[in-house]
Amino acid sequence: MTKIRIYYPVAGLLAAILLFFSCGESNDAPAYDLVIYGGTSAGIAAAIQAKRMDRSVILIEPSTRIGGLTTGGLGQTDIGNKSAIGGISREFYSAIKEYYDQNEHWKWQEKAEYKDGGQTRTAAGEASMWTFEPSAALSVYEDFIEQNGIELVMNQKLDRSTGVQKEGTDIQSIRMLSGETYRGKIFIDATYEGDLLATAGVSYTVGRESNDQYRETLNGVHTKLRDTTMTGQRSNNAVNHNFVDGVDPYVVPGDATSGLLPYINPDGPGTEGAGDDHLQAYCFRMCLTDHPDNRIPFEKPADYDEKNYELLLRNYEAGEEGFPWINSQMPNRKTDTNNRAGFSTDFIGQNYNYPEASYEEREVIREQHRNYQKGLMWTLAYHPRMPDHIREGVSRWGTCKDEFAREDGWQEQLYVREARRMVGPYVMTQYNCEGIEVAEDPVGMGAYGMDSHHTQRYVTAEGWVKNEGNVEAHVKAPYPISYRSIVPKSEECTNLLVPVCLSATHIAFGSIRMEPVFMVLGQSAATAASLAIDREIAVQDLPYAELQKVLLADKQVLEN
Repeated sequence: MTKIRIYYPVAGLLAAILLFFSCGESNDAPAYDLVIYGGTSAGIAAAIQAKRMDRSVILIEPSTRIGGLTTGGLGQTDIGNKSAIGGISREFYSAIKEYYDQNEHWKWQEKAEYKDGGQTRTAAGEASMWTFEPSAALSVYEDFIEQNGIELVMNQKLDRSTGVQKEGTDIQSIRMLSGETYRGKIFIDATYEGDLLATAGVSYTVGRESNDQYRETLNGVHTKLRDTTMTGQRSNNAVNHNFVDGVDPYVVPGDATSGLLPYINPDGPGTEGAGDDHLQAYCFRMCLTDHPDNRIPFEKPADYDEKNYELLLRNYEAGEEGFPWINSQMPNRKTDTNNRAGFSTDFIGQNYNYPEASYEEREVIREQHRNYQKGLMWTLAYHPRMPDHIREGVSRWGTCKDEFAREDGWQEQLYVREARRMVGPYVMTQYNCEGIEVAEDPVGMGAYGMDSHHTQRYVTAEGWVKNEGNVEAHVKAPYPISYRSIVPKSEECTNLLVPVCLSATHIAFGSIRMEPVFMVLGQSAATAASLAIDREIAVQDLPYAELQKVLLADKQVLEN
């Protein structure tokens, strides 16, 4: 039976109070073949694969909920091309369909009433389903963990100062803030933040590279129309999700001496094509409902300040007419609600410190994002300066009573679109995404477009406010993701794999960073770990042909 240990904070510390749901007892200073830090979609897929290869494995989740974004509101599966998804990742979406084939899981609407309006629609007769409620994803993952007998530890955070013990280039053990220590032969960092790789002394980067660094065209600062491929196709990616012309950025319109409104970069956007430490914006992927029996109306935050939303109001007064969200329909009259237009759910420019922040500082950043979105939704739904059709359309929605643990219906999982990115022996770039360079050792396929949300807000030469950083560049076909991009440099660490914060430039990561792909890479990472254990070799020395054979046998997709 699956063993679940949950650690609860007591008097400001994580005390070792254990709740067991098993017939067995825990071991002190446990040792495993594979230690996985991060119960994201990638971490869960890795744990399943490790168990299937008869490895002892423990899955350690820093929070109180497994599944990351897949159970945190991102029910709109972004793929680009379904044919690129195989293995355990495909099994998950098949299990989602099986979940919704059961009538008891349709509480708030009839099954026949649901119309899949997502970017990746479920076709008639398809064996998989690509849209789902967070609770459905959680149920499927919990079933996977139970069925595979995975040992899961919750609410255990890595000691990021001295919590990684190494001998030479090998990690021997990792220690949590609670003092709990886990020894392993091989480790996987499946977090969105890359905390384990950073603490282990592995090279990484944060922010946007300059275009010059890897001879790209879509990296760095861009305020103008840009080439979206190396062959010179053009796109209006610089103007998408932006303000209409003429929105004044100053506290007193027309008076620069009155100061800028909140969240505008006073230093300007920077040099075109240059690198910086900016990250594409984060948000909460809201799960909303319009069912009156399940809806929690949007509430005005206690610290609401209208000045924080003045740019939103001015954008509508300057001519914006559309709804500032993508409200994708999920089952049971729920949504996956995402950013759209110039002022929306993305808290632009307010996440730069997140990757390196302490746990306490990250919690502050999460709460700032949550309060920003709470205020946004109240403004859209009830502010008298909003157009009538916006207020009427938004106010019928609210958060869900039955999805998350918080009484206000909001989730804990912030959409960390990008944080640390490892710098490994192979760096995935725009050339890979466009098929100009092809990795010869694939462990999965990327298929989504090169996608970055805005990173900053600035004042133009005309004196208007604009956003900068958005990219929406087409990828013609699925492309291989290199095994060397999920392992560190051999001189840094020889028993670590990184399927989420992998080695890729900002713009390439913008294509790879999809939950189905993370599951694919998590499974491949666990496969490589198991084979390396058999051979007693470094993960970098694993013969690719041997890895490829097992991946294909396990129905991973490695080519078009």
